[in-house]
Amino acid sequence: MANTADGTWDSLPVKLNEKILETLDELKFTHMTPVQSACIPLFMSNKDVAAEAVTGSGKTLAFVIPIIELLLKREEKLKKMQVGALVVTPTRELALQISEVMEQFIQKFPQFTQILLIGGSNPIEDVEKFKDQGANIVIATPGRLEDMFRRKSDGLDLASSVKSLDVLVLDEADRLLDMGFEASLNTILSYLPKQRRTGLFSATQTQELEKLVRAGLRNPVRITVKEKGLAAAAATQKTPSRLSNYYTICRSEDKFNNLVAFLRQHKHEKHLVFFSTCACVEYYGRALEVLVKKVTVHCIHGKMKNKRNSIFADFRTLKSGILVCTDVMARGIDIPDVNWVLQYDPPSSASAFVHRCGRTARIGNYGNALVFLLPMEESYVNFLSINQKCPLQKMNPISDVVDVLPKVKAMAVADRAMFDRGMRAFVSYVQAYAKHECSLIFRVKDLDFASLARGFALLRLPKMPELRGKTFPDFTEMTVDTDTIRYKDKNREKQRQKMLAEQKDKMILPKKNFQKNKAWSKQKTKKERRKKKDAKRKHDEGSDVEDEDMKELLNDTRLLKKLKKGQISEEDFETQLTSGPKSKHKTGLLP
Repeated sequence: MANTADGTWDSLPVKLNEKILETLDELKFTHMTPVQSACIPLFMSNKDVAAEAVTGSGKTLAFVIPIIELLLKREEKLKKMQVGALVVTPTRELALQISEVMEQFIQKFPQFTQILLIGGSNPIEDVEKFKDQGANIVIATPGRLEDMFRRKSDGLDLASSVKSLDVLVLDEADRLLDMGFEASLNTILSYLPKQRRTGLFSATQTQELEKLVRAGLRNPVRITVKEKGLAAAAATQKTPSRLSNYYTICRSEDKFNNLVAFLRQHKHEKHLVFFSTCACVEYYGRALEVLVKKVTVHCIHGKMKNKRNSIFADFRTLKSGILVCTDVMARGIDIPDVNWVLQYDPPSSASAFVHRCGRTARIGNYGNALVFLLPMEESYVNFLSINQKCPLQKMNPISDVVDVLPKVKAMAVADRAMFDRGMRAFVSYVQAYAKHECSLIFRVKDLDFASLARGFALLRLPKMPELRGKTFPDFTEMTVDTDTIRYKDKNREKQRQKMLAEQKDKMILPKKNFQKNKAWSKQKTKKERRKKKDAKRKHDEGSDVEDEDMKELLNDTRLLKKLKKGQISEEDFETQLTSGPKSKHKTGLLP
């Protein structure tokens, strides 16, 4: 534990409550991690803390212990409906995990009650539970918490309950912002008292996070925890030091065969397998259930509403098994004894790569991560090493690989539900690929669609704009008429036959405003269209830009388009741009 331990709990400059020390001893946490030894004394001496530490470094205890200590030090004891501490976290799974850790500590403090407020359950039940039991510590996801503040008509006045708040913790704060919770966070912060301690914990720092630090924290102490005992060159790497990070290169049609071979060879271990979309999880998860025998396979993704909590809880208790998932499981989640994190698809952002890997090798344990890359994606390895300080080593080719794709095709022929899943997975993969943050490496135009379709074990290619007008001689469609494939579920098949009959009776008109000739991955979002409309409206109402300036701007835009299309040379572009009438100011920033 030399790399991860930072002294015993007795060595802290502040003395911890005896019951907390007893619980730590029972849980066999004999030594602190660096983030714990740095944050706990500051938090307990009433400082705001903004902490950045590698994933899996023990951030949860770094705020759970100070929360209890600060609540114990209150002059006035908390009443049943008074909230003293609030922990906000981006996902249900992480909230559930924090709640479990908190519960282990407050068992010795019966004066404190806690409540878990997360999606996937009836909000009215949460309201009744809060009214019935009260809560001094609230652990919540932003959406459900914001909803609870609006439940005054149901008899819950949460705005009054939080007036007694001492501590606010934003865990995985960068992910809270990435997932679009900024508006919810602002609403929540507006209800909270200004005189409070605030802790902000994350594994990465972003500009958006910096804004949140300035808005929500008062003179915070900034902590960046690096791992000890590493060579100077590796001291800034963002993944745990006991993590072995590998990559393997294989073609699209060989990728799934390699994954299945790897999982069959590591049956007695615990794996997380990451895919880029919910549809891919649904499709490949079903295939793995059939192909990797005598192994428990669970699937979890963001579109699951009620099942996620129970699936997560089940998988945590398993000694071995496979959890097929999207990035909903990539952050902060602590699943015991994960041996391998397998990234079948590289994530849409480089920082997410680090967080996925961090699901193994947690708190000083050893772990392994493997990412499957296509030949054209190999430069991603170098990119990760430079951009994320995350070096990868090439893995030896996986042995005993057999072709399982015919079996997946047979599953699709036997059940239309599987056929549909395959088509949706393929389409969603292409759309996700087009939105990859690292677009210089991950380019849709470089994809070999025939090889990709073979890798997805498709019976035929789907109708999608990216494939329109192209021929794929390397892809052989199955001779079976896919329209005749039936659902195993008799009710679904009955419904389908009814729809087919209705379609024959009447012509189905195409949907309005469907951009037929544009690839789905390139279609403008509603947000962009709205921006354009707003800009036009502002101009019509009379903006600061003079008509002459507007004409010049339009003229420059036309010239730029001609240059991009190759209709004029760069020399002509420069000449026409400089010879045209100039506006009064070169930019709109000067008076």
